Amino acid sequence: MAAPTAPWVRTRLRTAPGAAAALGVLVLLAAFLAAAFPRAVAGYEDDGLRRTVAELPPHRAVLAVTTAEPGIGRPDSERAQLLREDVVRDAFRTVHGLLPAPFEVDAHASSYGVRSTNALAADETWLPRPDRRPARFQLYAQGALAGHATEVTGRLPRKVAAASEVEAAVTGPVAERMRLKPGSVLHLPAGGEKRITVRITGVVTPDDPAGGYWGIDTLLRTPELKHEDPRDPESPRYWLAGLILPPDAAPVLLQTDGKPEQYLQYLPDGSDLTASDLPRLRGMLANMTAGQGLLKAREATNAPYTFIASGLGDALTSYDRLRSGISPVVSVAAYGTATVACIVLLMAGGLGADRRRGEFALLRSRGASLKGIAGRLGAESAVVAVPAAALGCFLAVRTTDHGTLPPAVLGAAAVAVLACAALPVRALFAHRTVRMQAERDDVATARPSARRTVAELTVLVLAIGAIVALRRRGTGEGDSLVALAPVLVGVVAAFLLVRLYPLPLRRLTGPMSRLRGAVGYLSLARAGRAQAGAGTAVLPLLALLTALTTAAFGGSVLAGIDAARDRAALLATGADARVALSQPLPDGTAARVKAVPGVRDVAPVALRTDLRTGTGRQVSVAAVDRAAYARLSRHTGLGAFPVDALAPVAGGKGPVPALASSSLARRFPDGRLTLQVNGQELPVRIAAVRPTTPALADDERDFLVMDAAGFGRASGTTTDPSALLLTGDAIDGAALRKAAGSGVVVQTLAAERARYVDSPLQSGATDVYVSAVAAGAGFAVLALMLSLARATPERLALLARLRTLGLTRRQGRRLLILEALPQALLAAAGGTLTGWAAIRLLAPGLDLSTLALADARSAAVSRLTTDPLSLAVPAVCVLGVAVGVASLQAWWAGRRGSVKELRAGESA
Repeated sequence: MAAPTAPWVRTRLRTAPGAAAALGVLVLLAAFLAAAFPRAVAGYEDDGLRRTVAELPPHRAVLAVTTAEPGIGRPDSERAQLLREDVVRDAFRTVHGLLPAPFEVDAHASSYGVRSTNALAADETWLPRPDRRPARFQLYAQGALAGHATEVTGRLPRKVAAASEVEAAVTGPVAERMRLKPGSVLHLPAGGEKRITVRITGVVTPDDPAGGYWGIDTLLRTPELKHEDPRDPESPRYWLAGLILPPDAAPVLLQTDGKPEQYLQYLPDGSDLTASDLPRLRGMLANMTAGQGLLKAREATNAPYTFIASGLGDALTSYDRLRSGISPVVSVAAYGTATVACIVLLMAGGLGADRRRGEFALLRSRGASLKGIAGRLGAESAVVAVPAAALGCFLAVRTTDHGTLPPAVLGAAAVAVLACAALPVRALFAHRTVRMQAERDDVATARPSARRTVAELTVLVLAIGAIVALRRRGTGEGDSLVALAPVLVGVVAAFLLVRLYPLPLRRLTGPMSRLRGAVGYLSLARAGRAQAGAGTAVLPLLALLTALTTAAFGGSVLAGIDAARDRAALLATGADARVALSQPLPDGTAARVKAVPGVRDVAPVALRTDLRTGTGRQVSVAAVDRAAYARLSRHTGLGAFPVDALAPVAGGKGPVPALASSSLARRFPDGRLTLQVNGQELPVRIAAVRPTTPALADDERDFLVMDAAGFGRASGTTTDPSALLLTGDAIDGAALRKAAGSGVVVQTLAAERARYVDSPLQSGATDVYVSAVAAGAGFAVLALMLSLARATPERLALLARLRTLGLTRRQGRRLLILEALPQALLAAAGGTLTGWAAIRLLAPGLDLSTLALADARSAAVSRLTTDPLSLAVPAVCVLGVAVGVASLQAWWAGRRGSVKELRAGESA
């Protein structure tokens, strides 16, 4: 009868429950991050798409189906049938059925009806007539009016029997501006000398003026003051307003000169849209506007002249361009964190294999096969890793609301597979052959193998290719190799430092042995005799360098984003706050503004944008108080200049000195030009040249800045300020607007700065980026702690033996700290240099404008620059963790007894 055999997995878990629990926690953390990342990215992308659709004005978001003059060429009786409400409503429902998912229609905000395309002039002289032009009206027979009016003065219009008379309703703004009320009668042209009578029966209040029903065609609710010639602002003006007819009165429009058209308007409901719906949504819009969908819509409306248009496609294209610019930058942090997490998992397996080296050697010496050992170790790891990965995936799904399940499951499964394979694979490579005793593999004397050299050269080639691609193409192409560039730089640096690390250790051992005291020599000898295997030397350094590079790169990216936003806000305002008007500000404005809490200084500016040089080139001119403006320029850093540069010539004769833009100065190399002011030529001398200036920082045209007193005296014009540029701390925006008065434009630097983080796509991407960098840093610290914890038993045993020889606790603490410092110093210095090199190498191909600025119009290209704090802080943290762990080990060794370590002998 065979002796019972204890189950391997249960026995191992009982023997080392702490190691199993640590592996479970590590896998849980990694699986949670791997599953949460794609869902977090999907979250901000979904929110960004929904915000894009929701904030789009109704007239741009609507899918508009229009039929020009339905039934043209047919008898009037047939045309009238086509305009009946039931026919238009049936067409609306039929076309609605043609709109496939993911285009969901907001039924309440959508509308249908018939309207006149030509404005009809009314005969009534009591209507408002600016420039003596008669008021004009457009007629709308739009359905469901009762469901979109919250209040009705009078009653809603109804169809009347008389063919030449119709009832109508108007909104409150139309009634007020056009002097209409229930009972008012209008006479509109109906061809030749004929007229139709429109009787106003009610004044309605829109339920949602900005919504789709009233907002797609704003003329329906708000009158507009138009010019006879839209291209000529001096042409005569007239009022244009909309009249709302009952929907069954649409055939009356055929009697007018209004050229009626049928319209079906579908406003999208984007509340359930996801970023994965974007390709299908864009394809659907293309199909409906110029594909088979358009042909089917023409069949539904029974009209060959049916057209479909929407501005939604342009908005989706802008969103997709923004997302495409953001995703590669975020992927840099994601790849860095994923690399460090993989290294930590491999380290955990490698350290486990090193800890159990004797066990595996014994099994091999007794005939155990590699396949059998690998299977048992895989099962042992799977019992812990698979449930931990499943729990991490579950927690990630529960804590995130967006994204599909497959990417999260795949991420967690990849973590589980790596965690299960790390220990068996490491054990297989270490015990391919049966050895009687373990061979020394000291880091100071180890020689890299040929396979390792080939692998390092392969990574080097990949890194060079990624850097070249990123510098040439930028991150717009979106391939993974480009996003991996910072990681590959860190990996190459780690390989290089691992090869260089033994050199100083060997060189310093001799000098240290000649010094008094054994602590320094022992610590250096211990550092040199550390194992050179992947689990103890290469992987920890690789994890630290990759994490430090990613952290430095990510910190510089975030600092660059902040700098780009600060710069864009400053260029938009030109100061800490700006008060401006298109004409001279009212008297006393400057005094009231200066009294606002937080305002320290006021620089008055008179802006002129209608002046030209003697050669006909248009320039912007700022007439300033030169002393206040010089202080402002120094404060903002926008084109600072000496105050005397704008001082007028003694006696007031000669050219007026001016500060000129760089582009204008290049056109007048001799520094002399003339300015046409009120039909006279004013001589100007360029006294200073600056690329920008606070008053005109966001103006792309050439500019001149002159002293207001000198300019006014030389040109004979008044220089009353039209803008006030304010300097101060924590300026109260509300108080500033109150002091400036109504109609005055007030901008504050803080409010302008906040505008650039209003997009969910950018704020969400920034949050994910910060989280990814923080997670990578956490895994790097964990890697360092694992590498130090692996040698804990040996260190405790060494201290126990040395204490029997008279080593004090203080010396023991110094010994452990000095032993840990070489690798920590190497990682800190190498990480700092690698981060700096990665930023210098990759900066030309990385544009932060898309990630930094929500408004692409303000986005001058923002390049990545080195942030010293992002380089220094991670390196100092590595040193702090190394010293802290070593001090903790020394403290722990001093508190516990040394009997166990001394009894363990050489096997410890």
